[in-house]
Amino acid sequence: MKVLVIGSAGFIGSALTIKLLERGDTVVGIDNHNNYYDPNLKEARLARHANHQNYTHVRMNLEDRDGISKIFANEKFNSVVNLAAQAGVRYSLENPMTYIDSNIIGFANILEGCRHNMVDHLVYASSSSTYGLNTKQPFSSHEAVNHPVSLYAATKKANELMAHSYSHLYNIPSTGLRFFTVYGPYDRPDMALQKFTKAIMNDQPISIFNYGKHRRDFTYIDDIIEGIIRVLDKPATPNSNWDSNNPDPATSSAPYRIYNIGNNNPVELMDFIEALEKSLGKNAKKELLPIQPGDVPDTFADVDDLVKYFSYKPSTNFKKGIENFAQWYKDYNNI
Repeated sequence: MKVLVIGSAGFIGSALTIKLLERGDTVVGIDNHNNYYDPNLKEARLARHANHQNYTHVRMNLEDRDGISKIFANEKFNSVVNLAAQAGVRYSLENPMTYIDSNIIGFANILEGCRHNMVDHLVYASSSSTYGLNTKQPFSSHEAVNHPVSLYAATKKANELMAHSYSHLYNIPSTGLRFFTVYGPYDRPDMALQKFTKAIMNDQPISIFNYGKHRRDFTYIDDIIEGIIRVLDKPATPNSNWDSNNPDPATSSAPYRIYNIGNNNPVELMDFIEALEKSLGKNAKKELLPIQPGDVPDTFADVDDLVKYFSYKPSTNFKKGIENFAQWYKDYNNI
């Protein structure tokens, strides 16, 4: 296939690009290389695949309507994977308009590109953050998610709604993937794993919110990539049994689907930190703090649909995943 990967220098986007190239796909990657975190990390990710003969890299903002339109028209992609977004719950409390520009306006430009250029399948990153105030667990994509607790989460829910309207109006197969706390080598410096690791290695205290009582469905990067590829290869279809009197949020009479991708095995944050300490060979100095605004206490993914439709379930144990991350961190930082 010819695939457009948006966010191709990002944590997930770069890893996906490598796998697509390995299996013989042609990939065009878009990334704006912004300075939300150290741009050198994006350059390091990109260096892993930038020189591949079947890869083309474009530095561009998603808000560039004309630029996005031209790329779609010139390249004629079979499939599109959008993994670009202004990420981070904390940052959305301080810089809300950045999220509107990238996650709403940028996503609208992608939908327009798909609409006018006969794209076979649009796959896009949503988030476990969309579950917001929901407490029924495990979180199911068949339950409504109407109470986000951060603007970041609200923009992800908006993406799902926007995608549905385009699937309904223009028959564009679209699949939204709600990722659950992705971690692993080359992950973002603003995420807990890198922040904790940096602090521990520098003998600084780590801030543990909600007094360490968080439970997260930590999902290793390789499991996420396998899930994306399986979904990408099977374009969304209408649900022939969809009932407008009892509408299922995860499916539709249009070619539209929503899936969770999570490890289906929540881990106590303190257990996660203990595994990190063991992998680094150093103990953390812990500062216990109240829950932060915008955070949800626990996440737990129902992945029955992944098993049913794709015969797939993430399986990497968090201890093994943390070991892999710790080794990468030491290598990357010459420790």
